[in-house]
Amino acid sequence: MASLTSVVKTADFILSRPTLSKIVNPVAKAFVAYAGYREMGLKFNDLIAEESVVNQKAISRLPDNEIYARNYRFITAHQLALSHQLLPTNKAIQPEEDNHYLIPYILEAEKEAFEKAELDNIDV
Repeated sequence: MASLTSVVKTADFILSRPTLSKIVNPVAKAFVAYAGYREMGLKFNDLIAEESVVNQKAISRLPDNEIYARNYRFITAHQLALSHQLLPTNKAIQPEEDNHYLIPYILEAEKEAFEKAELDNIDV
């Protein structure tokens, strides 16, 4: 499985190339539109799986207000899924609100895990 660090580096590479960016951006926007997570009240980072140790550590480092907001979004999405409804357009997550609040914490936790693995396997 690719680390998030490699995904971020690939995304930075794509965005730094105007030709690639012109191709990938419309595809990404279409994916987001068809995914429908914003209509459920979720942000993109809410879709990141929590099962890995790195992601759990990153989530535990979130500020209390961000954890509360994340949990509220999950509860709202579950309620909407149970009732087979979507949020009204004015209450759905807007593109400018869909920030990557978790990515910096995951990158930091990945870096620490990589350093720990290197130190654990050091040859003396």
